[in-house]
Amino acid sequence: MRVIVVAVGRLKQGPERELAERYRERFDDIGRKLGFRSIDIHEIPESRARDTATRIAEEAAAITAAIPEKSVLVTLDERGQNIDSAAFAGHLGRWRDESVTNAVFVIGGADGLSPELQRKAKLKVAFGAATWPHQIVRVLLLEQLYRAATILAGHPYHRA
Repeated sequence: MRVIVVAVGRLKQGPERELAERYRERFDDIGRKLGFRSIDIHEIPESRARDTATRIAEEAAAITAAIPEKSVLVTLDERGQNIDSAAFAGHLGRWRDESVTNAVFVIGGADGLSPELQRKAKLKVAFGAATWPHQIVRVLLLEQLYRAATILAGHPYHRA
């Protein structure tokens, strides 16, 4: 199964990018042994439109274009479910076992995701009730993907 992260906004050079890359590489190392291909990251430019509705629509069109057919869609949203790491790993492992081709995780821009994308999501995940900058959400997501792989592998990284 291929794991794809589609994120609105660019992760600039600096500690957030370094940390994100560290977790992506760790996932790649352990994930390959578990039947996961590497994590592909697609950065979508933030819309420069003046009004919110147009920004959301433009970003949604670019996000949709980056989602391959036969994908399970997961959106990151502050109104999503707060699930623990074991449940997150359970979803990932189940999709892998069901031979899902792609698991696509979408991080929206500052204005959020379009209602249409939210409706298409198989799972909506929140990292708490707080609003996080997209750079931090990306690091959190990549860490959780790595943690999920370690849980599936029985690796001691996750201590419940």
